[in-house]
Amino acid sequence: MLITSELITAIKGQFRINWSGIHGISHWARVFDNGMKLSKQTGANQKVIQLFSVFHDSRRHNEHLDPKHGPRGAELATQLRENHFPLLTDEEFDLLHQACCLHTKAATHDNITVQTCFDADRLDLGRVGKVPKAKYLCTDAAKLQEMIAWAHQRSIDGAVPDNVLGMIVFQM
Repeated sequence: MLITSELITAIKGQFRINWSGIHGISHWARVFDNGMKLSKQTGANQKVIQLFSVFHDSRRHNEHLDPKHGPRGAELATQLRENHFPLLTDEEFDLLHQACCLHTKAATHDNITVQTCFDADRLDLGRVGKVPKAKYLCTDAAKLQEMIAWAHQRSIDGAVPDNVLGMIVFQM
């Protein structure tokens, strides 16, 4: 498992906003789940998706407009790579970096793993009062009405998934 309690502690130590807020650990846990579910259909790289879930919003300065948070999250991943996930290949790390940098700027991407990262995040818009729209999703798997409904309901309910990040929510 790439996501360890040591990695989460390192990320949390520099996190500037509410750990339990709309861009905090519960959101990351749902992005993780969304991405894992999507990757079973898209064939996306699960290691990249797992790391994207914890880095994409890790360097937000606020809960609102913060256009440079993605590149800052990618930079944090760069800083923590050697000590926390050194076995990630350069190609995988490049995909993680691109996904973090572009997740709020690009409509889509030419790589299925980056697309799946974007969709995993976008499917959790219910937490901010928005329903995900298929036209803003990248993958066919994410555009399915069943997927949108499943993810949206979990988002508006504030569900904490039963995954490694969900377990950390209850420990911290």
